[in-house]
Amino acid sequence: MASTNKIRIGLIGAGNIGNVHLQEFGKLAGECEIVAITDAYLPLAEQRAQQYGIETVSPSPEALIARRDVDAVIVAVPNQSHAPLTISALENGKHVLVEKPMGLDAAAAKDIVRAQRRYGKTVMVAHQMRWEWLPLHVKAQIERGELGRIYTAKTGWYRRKGIPGWGTWFTRHDQAGGGPLIDIGVHMLDLAFFLMGEPKPVSVYGSTYAEFGPRRKGIGTWGKPDWNGVYDVEDLATAIIKMEDGSSLTLEVSWAVHMNTDSSPFVHLMGSEGGAFLRGGDGKFLTERFDQTVDVPLATPEDDEGGRVRLSRHFLECIREGKTPWTSAETGLRSNLIIDAIYESSRTGGEVKLDWSL
Repeated sequence: MASTNKIRIGLIGAGNIGNVHLQEFGKLAGECEIVAITDAYLPLAEQRAQQYGIETVSPSPEALIARRDVDAVIVAVPNQSHAPLTISALENGKHVLVEKPMGLDAAAAKDIVRAQRRYGKTVMVAHQMRWEWLPLHVKAQIERGELGRIYTAKTGWYRRKGIPGWGTWFTRHDQAGGGPLIDIGVHMLDLAFFLMGEPKPVSVYGSTYAEFGPRRKGIGTWGKPDWNGVYDVEDLATAIIKMEDGSSLTLEVSWAVHMNTDSSPFVHLMGSEGGAFLRGGDGKFLTERFDQTVDVPLATPEDDEGGRVRLSRHFLECIREGKTPWTSAETGLRSNLIIDAIYESSRTGGEVKLDWSL
């Protein structure tokens, strides 16, 4: 680490999500500093550098990663570049915060896990949902035993009309790895496993569908469409995941679907002593007392600092203290294994067992 007390960070990717990281790490200016930035479109990196007072615009990711004054790298680029850039950063002695999904597929995720173990640096996946106030509050109650044994859960995120960037990398399987399953489903998997106590998944049964995208319907507002581009991913996925301890998880996600939905992510937790329901920033505990059902409403405080700043702070703490991140490379691999298995199950029509071997 550089001699300064601040952790010096380089940002690869100056687009929308890169800009979010600039805003959130900027709230922790006493602990870190963004010292270099790059992007495939350098004028955008130069614009961000001027906006946020970043001293260096590197001509390429390779040049940024090679800088001796950079302690950690944020990888905020299209999915197919996550593994190559993360591994290169590790080889150059950098800690890494990588956007989700960690890898384009399970093979890429395994490469990252092997590299992290070889070089011993921090790798953290940027899953902000488990850092929001409501999941953290529910998790604290779960650890107190208020829900008992969580034997099954259901999670999902139905967007009614939300296909992003039709024809761009978002909707190309070779660049994104998939559609809503790998885009927003990966968030819901991470959140559900966090709340369930990180059980080990062993098998998957799933189905995927593409009823909207191929017909250029269900288009959302994120990203600029390229009508000369390609759409070869799903727009809805559903699956059931079985765990080693006997518990199970149902997953349902879509970019586009004809149904009554407010497009908010949700989690249902069903435990032996109680349950919990999270939807967006609200939720409730559900239990039974004196032979009567009891519901306790929950709502995120208006003055809450937000999950992304807590995520950013945790990344810095892990670097300083050598702690394993909550969203470690192993959790990223878990998500990629499940996602690959859902796609395979949809192709074959059968149950798929997860291969954890490295």
